[in-house]
Amino acid sequence: MDRDIETLKGVGETIAKKLGVMGIYTVRDLIYNFPRRYEDYSVLIPVAKITPGPVTIEAQVKQIKGRYVRRGLHITEAVVSDKTGSVRLVWFNQPYRAKATKTDSLYFISGNFEMGRGKQAIMNPNMELASSFPINTARIVPVYRETKGLKSATIRKVMANLAEDIDKLPENLPTNIVKEYELSSHVQSLLGLHFPGSTNEIEVARHRQGFEEIFALSLAALLVKKENDREKALPVPFQEVLARSFVKKLPFDLTDAQRKVIWQIYKDIEKDKPMNRMVEGDVGSGKTVVAAMAALMAISEGYQAALMAPTELLARQHAESMYELLESVGMHREVVLLVGSLKPAEKKRAHERIASGEAKLIIGTHAVISEKVDMHKLALIIVDEQHRFGVEQRQKLQKKAGHMPHMLSMTATPIPRTLALTIYGELDISLLDEMPPGRKPVKTKIVSPNEKARLYKEIDTELERGKQMFVVCPLITESDTLKTLSAEVVYKDFTEKTFKHRKVGLLHGKLKADEKEKIMSEFASGKLDILVATTVIEVGVNVPNASIMLVEGAERFGLAQIHQLRGRVARSTEQGYCYLLMTDSSAPTRRLRAIEQSTDGFKLAELDLEIRGPGAIYGRSQHGQLDLRVANLTDVRLINAARSAAHDFIEKGEKLAKYPELAAQVKENQLVTSLN
Repeated sequence: MDRDIETLKGVGETIAKKLGVMGIYTVRDLIYNFPRRYEDYSVLIPVAKITPGPVTIEAQVKQIKGRYVRRGLHITEAVVSDKTGSVRLVWFNQPYRAKATKTDSLYFISGNFEMGRGKQAIMNPNMELASSFPINTARIVPVYRETKGLKSATIRKVMANLAEDIDKLPENLPTNIVKEYELSSHVQSLLGLHFPGSTNEIEVARHRQGFEEIFALSLAALLVKKENDREKALPVPFQEVLARSFVKKLPFDLTDAQRKVIWQIYKDIEKDKPMNRMVEGDVGSGKTVVAAMAALMAISEGYQAALMAPTELLARQHAESMYELLESVGMHREVVLLVGSLKPAEKKRAHERIASGEAKLIIGTHAVISEKVDMHKLALIIVDEQHRFGVEQRQKLQKKAGHMPHMLSMTATPIPRTLALTIYGELDISLLDEMPPGRKPVKTKIVSPNEKARLYKEIDTELERGKQMFVVCPLITESDTLKTLSAEVVYKDFTEKTFKHRKVGLLHGKLKADEKEKIMSEFASGKLDILVATTVIEVGVNVPNASIMLVEGAERFGLAQIHQLRGRVARSTEQGYCYLLMTDSSAPTRRLRAIEQSTDGFKLAELDLEIRGPGAIYGRSQHGQLDLRVANLTDVRLINAARSAAHDFIEKGEKLAKYPELAAQVKENQLVTSLN
């Protein structure tokens, strides 16, 4: 399975390079490169019964010849016959056909029969000598991903040479699981996907492979959880008086959902078993207060807590929020910000305060776990919008602290239950499914380009009231290939024409950290009326006075992404507006219609998963490795069965080493389920 594909019959250096472009380097990669779709040419019909459309016949070649009809256009024509009649075959620009074809030999021929201009022919058919094991005709033909210079026909030929090897592969699931869940064997499923004898065989094979994928993913997550449960953490006792005092001094009431989640966290961190919990909640559902109350218990006990954010911008914002929240109970001086852009003297002072234990809540990016930072009494780590903490990072912290800290992950990305159970099986999940009282749902509207002038007038009226607007564009600079406005083009138009009487800022990922900070601060303080940006503002930016979100080229964004962006204008009791500006006047997509009609993040995430897969929710860069080739994450029954089987596997003490292929899958998945 680990052999280089160049060792296979029919794969030379050129084909190996083409396969490499598609990420196929080993025999294993090739076997698990499943077809994208199938063309059914399995039904043989007599020539006399041919009708327009896809056909497959078995016939003898009576004559074949090729000619150039004009420069650059070559036509090959053939006549083939069976007992019932004859039919023409026509190929364009395939001059090799005539030489490669043997007259009077029997062939399987599959292609599209067309009629027109008084002529009838099968156009550009696949043709191969009749045999008991056809590759490109007279069967259900698999169609694979292709790349320049590499067609499915070549992949099918290579796969045909592998069929006998596949047949010898061992089973990679325990026999009792295969029987209990009525699965086909591992070998049957692989042969059924690459060499199906019927559409039912494809379905049975897909079910088995889908089960196997979810089983391996669930097993990876459960093993991580089991490892984590063996570690020791610092128990953090619950102090009721302190908690009540903190809540009483808040300028708002906690929601029931917040109270429930905070209590779950307090029960977890009281134990010497490390907590590994993720809090999911829409933008504005109050995750920061939950994080503050978790940190409060740790630091009041004399321990340290660290809050890590994906960007410096968000880290600074968290530091300000935590300082304000902890001020009411006199613990604000124990907050320290540690980010890369601090001056050397500031950084040195921060390190000293952390090492001495004077600073107990350390807030920053992943820099907070660097070698120089001494956190010997670290009891709790809060990770914002990273969803989990990696194995390597855990090991670093263990070495640094001498124990495993409690872990609390927070995300504003609503995650469908099926996806959360599968990918985040090692985490306990809490939901903040209730918004603070007084928050109004954002009014969302799809806008076509010809309504732009009227929309800008409405927006200007809102800006005149002292409100602010985010404008989000899919690109930083103009693109020759994508017909959508970039942030730079929109900024130029707004400053020179449309909103030249307003103060406009431009924010994108290519700016230096201090430039981003300056622009964001100006917008947050009200010095700017409009902020034109890319999705750099998707996570965490909090400007309660911003009541308008304008999304340029809205059809280019995923549902979950637009929902996140829309949350930027749901930060106060004021009415928020989200305008989805389309690139052209074509009919809005199902996704855009859904976001216009619903503000339920979990419902929208389920739909996004159904339409675009897990990559739409997390972005390919973060979860590109989650390569589910077959499994459908909306198939709740399959997921529940595979997860249940994974639990049984662990409880029965099955040895993973007995199943090398499964072990390899689990190891790969542990990287996905344990690393950002």
